[in-house]
Amino acid sequence: MLCAICAILLCDLYSKDGRRLTYILSQVALVGTLFFTWGVTPDGSATAFGGSFVMDTMSSVLKSWILIVSIGVLLYSRDYVLEREITTGEYYTLALSGVLGMMIMVSSSTMLTLYLGLELLSLSLYAMAALNRKDVRCAEAAMKYFVLGALASGLLLYGISMIYGATGSLVFSEIAAAMAADSSSSAAVFGLAFVVAGIAFKFGAAPFHMWVPDVYDGAPTSVTLYISAAPKMAAFALAIRFLVDGLGTAHDSWQGMLVILALLSIVLGNLIAIAQVSIKRMLAYSTISHVGFILLGVLSGQAEGYSASMFYAITYALTSMAAFGVILVMDRNGVDIHLLTDLRGLFRRNPVYAFVMLIVMVSMAGVPPTVGFYAKFVVLDAVVSVGLIWLAVVAVVFSVVGAFYYLRVIKYMFFDDPIEAQPVLAPIDVSAGLAVNGAALLMLGLFPGWIMAACIAAFS
Repeated sequence: MLCAICAILLCDLYSKDGRRLTYILSQVALVGTLFFTWGVTPDGSATAFGGSFVMDTMSSVLKSWILIVSIGVLLYSRDYVLEREITTGEYYTLALSGVLGMMIMVSSSTMLTLYLGLELLSLSLYAMAALNRKDVRCAEAAMKYFVLGALASGLLLYGISMIYGATGSLVFSEIAAAMAADSSSSAAVFGLAFVVAGIAFKFGAAPFHMWVPDVYDGAPTSVTLYISAAPKMAAFALAIRFLVDGLGTAHDSWQGMLVILALLSIVLGNLIAIAQVSIKRMLAYSTISHVGFILLGVLSGQAEGYSASMFYAITYALTSMAAFGVILVMDRNGVDIHLLTDLRGLFRRNPVYAFVMLIVMVSMAGVPPTVGFYAKFVVLDAVVSVGLIWLAVVAVVFSVVGAFYYLRVIKYMFFDDPIEAQPVLAPIDVSAGLAVNGAALLMLGLFPGWIMAACIAAFS
């Protein structure tokens, strides 16, 4: 991937028609990296670079899905980027740099490597959010993201330094051994609080969610699509590597923190989303509520919960990708849609896109037979199995509350008259991608076993 990024930068510099070529080369890089990822997966686990990089089942599965989702993200974004004359070469190379950062995060076995991947991803996202320099809202969103992200990175780095001071190591396995010998170390627990705060920010969990609505709403829609999808899987890997691999013996110390984060995210995300009139802000608060569900599985402290959260992160990335993909095909002729009411009459303008969005909304609400129902079910089952029944009940209640704003979107698309009669059209490859994306959400709801089996194998 790194070699491909360097090659694409040079090709974009010297190519006369670099916009199309850069896109094609970026897709080739993602597909090639995906095949390499499948080809080098070892039996068990293997390490490299002095033990700082690990290849195991979890990293192989997550990297594969990060690459698959990124292929879809670039496909849906292609025409949007071209129409708005966003600096195309920089967009694709930054997107690939972010993917590289996510892959490093997923395969990290030391705090130093993990932080390196995290910053590579974060800096790419900051720059991508500001790529449309003609739009003041993009610059404002990027600035907010950068300032808050720098603060969160500082908190995380301070927590890392405290844990290093308490355990004398940056390697997760050695930290786990040191914490097993002295799990009540005040310095380590103090550092743990800062680490959890940093992880919560990267997830976009409440009350560290301030950047999410502004960045989702202000950034170009193609960048919002990118931020909403694959990085959720990387954030899951960040939590697992830090909290489970490194600080698993301190589970009692960080479980209570994650309970608060999950509870606030589910409650605030669903309640505030009801009041939104902007579709991107509504999906931003929806994301916050889904992050709460991902955290539910992690806080269980059991392999079943970790595999359930991993399944949720993967399937949510696919769902979010489809949602913003439909929004992108409606953003035509240089005009973006902003309001929920802009979706009125979509069924009459393009039934295929309307049905894809219908599946997305139903899946996000957790209604069978979509994959969202099964994802919520396995996470809640993991929470109930550790005795946190009250937390599962709260999550279910607010999922029902959240169904209101998803059903509202369906009402606009199918029962309201369209604002304009012009059909919504897109290139055949984009339409095919959206159709496959929507069908996958249904098929994975009916047959979730093959992804769930991979998630279970990652923690067995």
